[in-house]
Amino acid sequence: MKVVKFSGAIVEFEPEKLKKSLLKSGASHVAVDKILETIQSQIYNGITTKQIYKMAFGLLKKESNSHAAQYNLRAAIQMLGPAGFYFEKYIARLFNSEGYKTITNQTLEGKCVSHEVDVVLKKDEELAIVECKFHASRDVVSDVKIPMYILSRFNDLKDRKQTIFTNSDKISSCWIVTNNRFSSDAIAFGNCSNMNMLSWDYPKKDNLRHKIDSSKLYPVTCLTTLTLAEKDKLLVLDIILAGELIHNIQSLERIGLSQNRIKNVLKEVTELCKYLNHES
Repeated sequence: MKVVKFSGAIVEFEPEKLKKSLLKSGASHVAVDKILETIQSQIYNGITTKQIYKMAFGLLKKESNSHAAQYNLRAAIQMLGPAGFYFEKYIARLFNSEGYKTITNQTLEGKCVSHEVDVVLKKDEELAIVECKFHASRDVVSDVKIPMYILSRFNDLKDRKQTIFTNSDKISSCWIVTNNRFSSDAIAFGNCSNMNMLSWDYPKKDNLRHKIDSSKLYPVTCLTTLTLAEKDKLLVLDIILAGELIHNIQSLERIGLSQNRIKNVLKEVTELCKYLNHES
């Protein structure tokens, strides 16, 4: 069975690969096998992976909103656009959870020119700039030009006294974070230049997907009980993480949700973020 990928490439359908992604949603083996059986009975030669994804998402949603939300993670990250402003805020929240102090959207003076910096991090002796490369399409790869460019900015900023968290901050390292992937040359150059790199699948054991799943810091755009317009309104209210709704129910009232819908949203958030497990 041939399927058409997002990039347009034609490849063999891999049921085990689909099964693995479905299991990552938290759904049981029984539910996943049932979904896989349904999909295999309906797909045809030349179907797109996008259509298969929609089928899988719809079937998962019938099983559990929270499992569908988790399965929808990569698409939900892509909703933090279109320019990536909310993606920068999301990445700052992610680093906050790891004990970093963060500040977004800073203009810092370098030796030669000024630089607009997406996120600045501070933890212990490390003070780092973070460049967030957001892509609305999952086919776009960050190539070697990206770390080359970021390295030149870092070199212009490093060891220069800045007023960020204190009056005498000095940039000591840099990060590149993308919601997609890095090319092999980009990774090789970044490693050679001692740059910190984080993408959807890099590094292998502590990549963006792993960080999100392990911390349960899912973006509010994951939620299946909200419309796209409602998610956008929450982002404007600076509600970036689904878990932030647990202690900010009034934000759901502000965007016009009924009490019954608020109850459904909070149920999904609780299941998705495992709040009950944390509190027990």
